[in-house]
Amino acid sequence: WQFVSIRHWQNLDEFLEACDEQNLFFFTTKTTRSYVEASFHPGSFLIFGKETKGLPEEILALYKERCYTIPMQNPNIRSLNLAMSAGIILYEALRQIDTG
Repeated sequence: WQFVSIRHWQNLDEFLEACDEQNLFFFTTKTTRSYVEASFHPGSFLIFGKETKGLPEEILALYKERCYTIPMQNPNIRSLNLAMSAGIILYEALRQIDTG
């Protein structure tokens, strides 16, 4: 697709070393900072973990200030599924970028 720039890194460490930390946004259930507090911009990377496990603990510890969550209104619901979460975050990122 002409509007997609595909890049490939050998591993996560190589990717993280190649990126400006200000472009990294990690999403997890293990923080209290809401995604609406994030300031997305062109070049932002939205990083989600596996649906069953989330992001590795070492990533969460290393990038604690770059971690965000989708607050859950009902304490009986742990989290949304990964596809729904990614859609919510992507919509907010595009909204912010479009309204600049």
